Amino acid sequence: MTIRPLSDRVLIEPAEAEVKTAGGIIIPDSAKEKPLKGKVVATGNGTKDEEMVVKVGDTVLYGKYAGTEIEVEGAKYLMMRQSDILAIVE
Repeated sequence: MTIRPLSDRVLIEPAEAEVKTAGGIIIPDSAKEKPLKGKVVATGNGTKDEEMVVKVGDTVLYGKYAGTEIEVEGAKYLMMRQSDILAIVE
């Protein structure tokens, strides 16, 4: 299945959550820190007022509560507006 975002929306594949252990303690998935970085998988065409700045393949930083989580064929993604993206990592 192919997902093509509309308007100024961006589909992002979140980076893996970092596992931090202290003294061999295993941290469960529910306690892992949510990643704030990901790779752009697809973008919309933008709007008449806002052109798309991010492109497929860019690594971006986004807010902790940005976007809507979706799952497609077992893979997890975030769908968000371009304005929710804080920066492009170069």
